[in-house]
Amino acid sequence: MTRNSIPLTAKFCISCLLFLCTFFVSMVLGAAETTVQEVWLSVFSSIKTDSMTMLREIRFPRGLAAIFVGAGLGVAGAIMQGLTRNPLADPGLLGLTAGANTALALTIALFPATNYFGLMMACFIGAAIGAIMVLGIGAMKKGGFSPLRLVLAGTAVSAFLYAVTEGVGLYFKISKQVSMWTAGGLVGTTWGQVQVIAPVIVISIFISFLLSRQLTILSINEELAIGLGQKIVQIKYVLFILIILLTGASVALVGSMAFIGLMIPHMVRAIVGTDYRSVLPMSAIIGAAFLLAADTLGRTIHAPTEMPVVAIVSVVGLPFFLFIVLKGGSSLS
Repeated sequence: MTRNSIPLTAKFCISCLLFLCTFFVSMVLGAAETTVQEVWLSVFSSIKTDSMTMLREIRFPRGLAAIFVGAGLGVAGAIMQGLTRNPLADPGLLGLTAGANTALALTIALFPATNYFGLMMACFIGAAIGAIMVLGIGAMKKGGFSPLRLVLAGTAVSAFLYAVTEGVGLYFKISKQVSMWTAGGLVGTTWGQVQVIAPVIVISIFISFLLSRQLTILSINEELAIGLGQKIVQIKYVLFILIILLTGASVALVGSMAFIGLMIPHMVRAIVGTDYRSVLPMSAIIGAAFLLAADTLGRTIHAPTEMPVVAIVSVVGLPFFLFIVLKGGSSLS
């Protein structure tokens, strides 16, 4: 059976089923033993046991954080690839993640009493600055927005910003505190953090769905978009802001998390094609399932010792990145 012979609705149903199974498995597996019945009762009953308390206070917020971050980064990567028509675009590769990390470190150093909402706002500003630096360097020469030049500019800017982050940590003697935020993990995620971050990601993803048709046209040809009467400048600004919000919120919650925004859209386009009305929703579903699976693997592969989820993602992401480069940046389809 070929990809095109499977109805789009069936593909979404299968993906949702895969996501639900992944979430259920992530709640059952871990260093602490739990049963299927305990997971069910912890959701649908008020019974209190040690296992159920652990599920409600540790695993559920951690699982939801993985869902929101995976969905957010998947959608951010898809928007970025469509907006720049660059198959190698990814928030982690083009300076947004590094910028958010630097802003986070500076905020912790200079304003140690800042609450979680303030840290999230700092991440938004840092992500915007990182992206502007990369795009500015890429635009310095004619043809600067080529995929290779943007990736090189992103690598250089990210290295610089990560060095600034390390320097701030050493100078202000907060390296350990900064590392806990920027290491890229879901350990210690609380309900309070999820409640602050989730609305930003959900609203941003919803708005991106509303602009998916315009993004599809922009990803094909900018002149075509102008000919169809699109206000491309305003649309680009809104999409760019959505990328910043999704990336900044994700960094504020779990720190650095590269490659998800690169991998997920390529996987999704191999399943549903290039129409962003399908790519964006599927990127949210697959991105959420992917990060859930990576976090579950990190928690269980060498339990009770936990492997950072960023390491799991990188093990998959780096070969994927090299594969896409060798294919000349073309999709998996």
